[in-house]
Amino acid sequence: MTQPAPTRRPPPAPVRPSPAVPVAALRALLDGPEAGTRDFVRQRLTDPRFAYRYELSHHAYREVVLEWLRELTKDGLGALGVPQAYGGKGDQRAFLAAFETLAYHDLSLTIKFGVQFGLFQGSVMLLGTEWHHRTFLPEISSGKILGVFAMSELGSGSNVRDLETTATYDATTQEFVVDTPHSGAHKEWLGNAAVHGTMATVFAQLIVGDARHGVHAFLVPIRAPDGAPVPGVRIGDSGIKEGLNGVDNGRIWFDQVRVPREHLLDRFGHVSPEGVYTSPIENPARRFFTMIGTLVGGRITIGLSALSVAKSALTIAIRYGNRRTQFGPEGGNVTKLLDYRTHQRRLLPALASSIVLDIALSRLVDRFAAMQDGAGHEGETRQVEGLAAGLKAYTAWMAQRAVTDARECCGGQGYLQVNRIAVLRGDIDVWTTFEGDNTVLMQLLAKGLLTEYKQEFTEVGVIRILTRRARAVLTSMNPIASRRDDEEHLRDPEQQIALLRYREQRLLDAAARRLRAGMKKDPLGAMQDVQDHLMHLATAHVERVALEEVEAEIRRSAPELRPVLGLVRDTFWATAVERDIGWFLMNGVVETPKAKAIRYLVNNCIQEMRPIAEEITTAFGIPDAVLAAPIAFDPLPTA
Repeated sequence: MTQPAPTRRPPPAPVRPSPAVPVAALRALLDGPEAGTRDFVRQRLTDPRFAYRYELSHHAYREVVLEWLRELTKDGLGALGVPQAYGGKGDQRAFLAAFETLAYHDLSLTIKFGVQFGLFQGSVMLLGTEWHHRTFLPEISSGKILGVFAMSELGSGSNVRDLETTATYDATTQEFVVDTPHSGAHKEWLGNAAVHGTMATVFAQLIVGDARHGVHAFLVPIRAPDGAPVPGVRIGDSGIKEGLNGVDNGRIWFDQVRVPREHLLDRFGHVSPEGVYTSPIENPARRFFTMIGTLVGGRITIGLSALSVAKSALTIAIRYGNRRTQFGPEGGNVTKLLDYRTHQRRLLPALASSIVLDIALSRLVDRFAAMQDGAGHEGETRQVEGLAAGLKAYTAWMAQRAVTDARECCGGQGYLQVNRIAVLRGDIDVWTTFEGDNTVLMQLLAKGLLTEYKQEFTEVGVIRILTRRARAVLTSMNPIASRRDDEEHLRDPEQQIALLRYREQRLLDAAARRLRAGMKKDPLGAMQDVQDHLMHLATAHVERVALEEVEAEIRRSAPELRPVLGLVRDTFWATAVERDIGWFLMNGVVETPKAKAIRYLVNNCIQEMRPIAEEITTAFGIPDAVLAAPIAFDPLPTA
């Protein structure tokens, strides 16, 4: 006798009704003013010539990625950020939007595009002067010169200030002699270097006469027109990697390679024909950090692209979880994967974080664009640089976890390359390392916060600072507030922000005290002894800033968007506090009943988000042809 088909079990009803998702309005918010650029890139990537190919050797894969890059160059995408005087659009925001949208596609293409038009072209624009712009930018933006950004060295790692490659000025020939002093000082992990690059921006210690002037950047040809390395340049292939095998990473050694004096990118340091060094910034340390700070856009692009990767993986996993059933009463599979709380716990807080971080990164882009246009003071520049470091690290870690959870939530299907998540997982792993190791970047942010803290005490005065701290303590440590655990209180954005502000300020105060005490005993080791504390502080800062940005967005948004953004905000806040609940309990900021209520709030929020999760992913605007994962579509593929 034929058994009746099992009836699928309906998902449990959320505690509160799920808000409506105005998909078009949410997409307009996420796309921002650059919606036209994003739509152009989306449409371009649906061209069959951009279809994914999984059977290629890494050699063939590199050539496919190069062809894709040339197609985008024909569309003018490489020239978006180039000043109009040199054939571009002069629109840095559009360039960032294009890069972020490209990251919905193949990440090898995204990185090759970023190396060519972000790092290499950006170094010429931001570190060079008019002669460099006029001479090189048109050929770089058109792809006639394929470039390499040669900063990292094997021996120096993240310590860019102490790079060992040298560039010594020879006044008799008016040339710089670029040299790798020993085998450990060679340039490492250089995109475009192994096969395609013809010129490199080389960061080296500038030596003029007997004086060393610190790290400067030089344009150095590395290949002749026939593809062979130029005399004195030795190039190695990094080989097959965990991911990004469409990028031709390589390593370079220089043996007394001579380049014209004009090839010094001399915005911040100039050498005359006679060998006289001058700089608009006299202090060498300040000059170095100013020069490196001009490249902060690279960190922003990595944060933006990491976010796109998380969105892609979550879209695939949530769609699959909405279609695939497993277990249930006797008679067959009736429960959708996304109805399981363990599934929701792994995917939906990351979905909320993706929206929150999108808004935070968009506001960072606003500040960065204003800085590029000459607005903002020195303090604003430092804050943008610090936040770019912190958001890059936080977003890359979030994306890495989200992709891993998405892979696991799709079971064996998530392990197949054709379903995209496995490929994304191999590619995204290095996002935590390049453009600055995440751990180093978080410490950079924390050190910047400590510097501001010290200046605040100097400029405002100890009494006013301590009075303000005392008010914060009274608010956050209020016995009534620490015990109150009703949902209305927990969803109140003012108390949410106050709690995160208090945590950050408490961590900052404590870090400053520990450093002061440590400096008296061991000045060299004091900073190392508080590294764990600094990591916690930086995380607290990023989460507080992100929450404030999303709340500000809610207040200025159309009424139809506020409920879903409010749910996203509540989910992000509750998840962040739950993750750090030990600190809040140990410091008496919350009591045990409230800690439990926060855990319940996470569950309530994700249950409320579950019915609308797929609609939220639709607002990302990832074309089906770009998503291209069979498990993301209905009906599910069969063997």
